[in-house]
Amino acid sequence: MDMFVFTGIIWKEEKEHGARCPELDVASQGKTPDEARKNLLEAATLHLEGSFEDGLPYLRPVPAEEDPRNSFPAEALEIFKFKVDVAVTAYA
Repeated sequence: MDMFVFTGIIWKEEKEHGARCPELDVASQGKTPDEARKNLLEAATLHLEGSFEDGLPYLRPVPAEEDPRNSFPAEALEIFKFKVDVAVTAYA
């Protein structure tokens, strides 16, 4: 089983919290930071599953100036790493 590691960013919006994974170009939101994180993990998982099933690229190149690993964006409340387990099965 392969393990992929991605970056999540959570920030405060007017009434909710936003969450984004720049490597996958996937975003979500929630009423609390924990809910935003949970929804982002679900969105990332669904994105990866769909990309693999359809044979589409799943990563988006992240420009250095947008890469949260190079700087902490001012609006970010938290930057965290998350892992996704991916099982690949071959059929003939």
